[in-house]
Amino acid sequence: MRSRLIFKILFFSTIIIFGSCATHQQIRKPLDKIFKESPVFQKGFVGFIVIDPEKNDTLYSHNANKYFTPASNTKLFTFYAGLKILGDSVPALKYEIQNDTLYFKATGDPSFLNENLPNSKVLEFLKNRGNHLAYVTPTYTEKHQGPGWAWDDYNAYYSAERTAFPIYGNMIGFDFEKNKEFPVVWPKIFTDSLVSVKDSLSSSRLRRNMVSNRFEFNNQNKESDFSQSVPFKYSSKILIKLLVDTLQKPVSLVQNSELNKKLTKTMYSIPSDSIYKEMLKVSDNFIAEQILIMAAGKISDTLKSDIAIEYMKDNHLNDLPDEPMWYDGSGLSRYNLFTPRSIVKLLQKIKVEVPEEQLLDMLPTGGHSGTIKNYYKADEPYIFAKTGTLKNNHSLSGYLKTNSGKLLIFSFMNSNYTIPTSVLKAEMEKVLLQIRDNY
Repeated sequence: MRSRLIFKILFFSTIIIFGSCATHQQIRKPLDKIFKESPVFQKGFVGFIVIDPEKNDTLYSHNANKYFTPASNTKLFTFYAGLKILGDSVPALKYEIQNDTLYFKATGDPSFLNENLPNSKVLEFLKNRGNHLAYVTPTYTEKHQGPGWAWDDYNAYYSAERTAFPIYGNMIGFDFEKNKEFPVVWPKIFTDSLVSVKDSLSSSRLRRNMVSNRFEFNNQNKESDFSQSVPFKYSSKILIKLLVDTLQKPVSLVQNSELNKKLTKTMYSIPSDSIYKEMLKVSDNFIAEQILIMAAGKISDTLKSDIAIEYMKDNHLNDLPDEPMWYDGSGLSRYNLFTPRSIVKLLQKIKVEVPEEQLLDMLPTGGHSGTIKNYYKADEPYIFAKTGTLKNNHSLSGYLKTNSGKLLIFSFMNSNYTIPTSVLKAEMEKVLLQIRDNY
């Protein structure tokens, strides 16, 4: 009787093993052929890995232990840092009330008057108080741009400056209306900083001086409406000017390190999920950078990204297969280097922290939303993933839902390619469809 039971167990175990091997072979053979023979993938360096997290089984791997420039795949690391450090709500201000004065300092919260995020509670908190307002400068040691950023991107919407107290997303909006010479400016205090020029401004209709808030524009084309957002040059003086203009009440600037330490009460602004979703869906660099700054402020008395990065590496990422070369929050830095297998391990960790439905909703969805709205189209969405693109580098990492209902985790990284990114994406799609249809 016992021998029959052992025989049955061995028999069914053998079937399962051979069935699993057959499924693996069904995936591996065509993928081997694609990666070996594809003229597209021969034009660059490619790494790929896909796993079944339920079985903790690697279904396919190609150069998964090699380092690549991740670009905005870096935001997945920033997302995890937020999950582990920030909590459910965004810390907006540290404050204390002494006599008739409200002393407050910033935490790096990106939501204050940011049109891309829910309304922050900070505006009402500061505007409707009877106290005199005094802004105390926090301990903040960051440069406005991150390490390894392209210096000449300072005028681009995706390079807003990193600051302790962001306001209006650290951006200025310029709306050029049809048949009108001067644009409408928001915030309005920058209107006087506009200068009309006759010279061409290359690809931009409007360009800021690199070191000041002087904006030159050339509005020769007046046949249609046009909008452009440009980062402003940040300073404490500009911040106070904007606060006074917005709150319609005086705000003083206090630089006092001892008082800084005494501000212990915390005022929260918006749910943390809302900034994660905006960061991931549209790949918002500014929000990503500010998340790391806020995280540093939660675990130390200094707003500095490196503090959060080192904390995460030491405490929550020390089991990754390969040490992450992690230098900023957004992925604008060319210094960042990750391996596909480390990103997949990170995505496993994130999946443990966030309910599946909520997690997939936060990510760009192939054919439906975010940065892959026009790619990986299907009647039933199957790709939920973060993109990352810098010149000659493109990555896609996230979750793949198969026709059989399995949710797999993958990382696809490409560096040093010389073909159009659209051509590369089409070839990547062949790989992802092969897995979707055969596992």
